[in-house]
Amino acid sequence: MSGYPVSAELLAVVVAMRNGSPTVLTLGDPPRLPAGPLLPSHRSLQAATRAWVEELTGLSLGFLEQLYTFADLDRDERGGRPISVSYLGLTTAGQPGIGGWTSWYQLFGWEDRRGMPSTHVDPMVPTLLAWADEEPELRRQRHQRISIGFGLDPHPWRPELILNRYELLYEAGLVPESPIADPTRLAPGDRMAGDHRRVLATGMARLRAKIGYRPVVFELMRQDFTLRQLQECVEALSGHEIHTQNFRRMIEQQALVEETGGQLAETGGRPARLYRFRRQVLAERQVAGTKLPISRGR
Repeated sequence: MSGYPVSAELLAVVVAMRNGSPTVLTLGDPPRLPAGPLLPSHRSLQAATRAWVEELTGLSLGFLEQLYTFADLDRDERGGRPISVSYLGLTTAGQPGIGGWTSWYQLFGWEDRRGMPSTHVDPMVPTLLAWADEEPELRRQRHQRISIGFGLDPHPWRPELILNRYELLYEAGLVPESPIADPTRLAPGDRMAGDHRRVLATGMARLRAKIGYRPVVFELMRQDFTLRQLQECVEALSGHEIHTQNFRRMIEQQALVEETGGQLAETGGRPARLYRFRRQVLAERQVAGTKLPISRGR
């Protein structure tokens, strides 16, 4: 019989754009994701998550989707064995009643590839390859995982594989929460409490994949925006740059936005047209989906 007390909680990955950067709501030091209870008055897990997040933070959630249930042994440094049903929620930026906003890339420094050439290889890759060679029977499998996860030739860099990359770094002892971590060779990124960085990586992977086939990015935008602001939001979420002409062609072909008639004065150029999301697109394409071009243009 295990001596670990078991408890249940709802864990929220709440994402907002702040000053052009994707951020997540965190509490405490080391940072942790907000967690809340399921009460008898809540009609569903999703309703419970929405209710306590809004009550505690004062933030209204738009998109909300269940991620995964985390129940591994020893996943919480405080002891016990919490079973966490996690949710991904999107909101527009505001000052939360508790906690604060933490940049994705403060926690996952290797994931922001904006401004880097397409041939860029992460500095941790040589260390990972050396780790792969330590176990001859696992060498081929590990090399393949590293090649796919970190976009080594001939594989492209895939933003949505963030969880795969994190788990490789964890197994190799290159993140501080790993039980075999070597403090002299850690990947860039702040530690989170317990396994919350893994939970966050799961949420980031889900969102990065979803912006390729659902228009959820509009849940993070102001009501009106320029096409440049929309492109920068998608680039920030995916962590790499997009070919501007390809992006605007895709937006036009799918009729995702419409002009508001307003303009935004931008420094050093003529005023940019303001757009809003055509809300009926979401209803029309809920089944078929819609795609935003997040692959790097040539």
